[in-house]
Amino acid sequence: MNRTLIALLAALESLLAVGIGLGITLVPLSLMWAVQLDSGVGWDVFYRAAADIWLVGHGVDLTVTLDPVLAANVALPGAEKPFLISIAPLFFSLLTILLGVRLGRKSLESGARFIGPVAAISTFGGLTVLIALSSINANAMPTVWMALSFPTAIFGVGLLIGARGEIGHSGGRAERVQQKVTAWAFGLPTQVRAVLASSLRGGLAAAAMVVGISAVVLSVLVIANFSTILGLYEGLQGGGGGSLILTAAQLMFMPNFVMWVASWFVGTGFAIGTGSSISPVGTDVGLLPALPILGAMPTADLAFGFLGILVPVAAGFIAAFFIRPGLVRSLGSDVSFRWLLFTVLGIALVGGALIGFMAWASGGAAGPGRLVDVGPNALRTGGVAAVEFLIAASLGMYAGSRSSGRSSAPTQAKTPENSPSSSR
Repeated sequence: MNRTLIALLAALESLLAVGIGLGITLVPLSLMWAVQLDSGVGWDVFYRAAADIWLVGHGVDLTVTLDPVLAANVALPGAEKPFLISIAPLFFSLLTILLGVRLGRKSLESGARFIGPVAAISTFGGLTVLIALSSINANAMPTVWMALSFPTAIFGVGLLIGARGEIGHSGGRAERVQQKVTAWAFGLPTQVRAVLASSLRGGLAAAAMVVGISAVVLSVLVIANFSTILGLYEGLQGGGGGSLILTAAQLMFMPNFVMWVASWFVGTGFAIGTGSSISPVGTDVGLLPALPILGAMPTADLAFGFLGILVPVAAGFIAAFFIRPGLVRSLGSDVSFRWLLFTVLGIALVGGALIGFMAWASGGAAGPGRLVDVGPNALRTGGVAAVEFLIAASLGMYAGSRSSGRSSAPTQAKTPENSPSSSR
């Protein structure tokens, strides 16, 4: 395929990636503007709001300054001063990564080395700059260096993930770099490679199980508490348009809510405002933001709440139990307690670090006053998860050894030297 055509197609894909992400909020906001033309608010205000949401969704901090009259009506301490919004609706970042993965795979499959990815990142970066500059306003000011770099970096991560299977076959410097990295990895001792690979797989599996179960449980809680959620919607009296916008906003934060449930399972819980806590140990929330989805969040009143801590324990146990056979095969005759212990520690560190990182990404400042602290405590959540994975992985590794010992016993009983015919 012609290189120019590949570059143009990659640029078009990047344009679509930006358009889809921005349009998710811009379209409903534009509809709201269209049905309220007599409000005197220009479309540019709704566009800047959509741009700000898109930037915040990619981790960009936003400094908000409310109008004095609006600040007085909000009735929150600190609303009269500029405040920070740093909590990111993770849906946008996940969408950008997935679109980047798709484009990265398609670009390098075309056989044009770096033409496609370079054109894609350049286009995405240029569009991000335009969005960031056009969203600057005295009332809502994004942190410029974050706005210029974070969305493009997230898109680049997606491109790299999508291209990982092709980049080593594209020739040139990329292939030489991959060959050097592969040679370095295979130059490590066999035991070290086996422990590192097993730790990575086990930690990823344990963290994925906790997040997956949290997503399922959140879905069940939403269905079980639907009447409560509906009552909160009716109490807000936002009308059709307001309810639509509120529902869309909650959907954008759904990955955050999944991680809040995961932190509840870990046992540390999460906060919705400074001084609040929602965990199996206890619930102290005070005044809550007007989000109906919070009616489905788990609390200490949930029956058998402490049983939720079994989720990360079971995840760590299962991960270690199924990782052990492959680890033993890789180690061969070098199987020893030391390497098994290092693997258990690695599973705990990788799993705890992933849970802590996702907890950090799901929280932040959501407004003035006590709303500066929303979401889980990343260090505490990751640390407690690592300890739980450590204990569970130790038990799983031990159970795996007992299981393999029992499975090998019948085989030994059937050997010729142990059979009755051989003794005769």
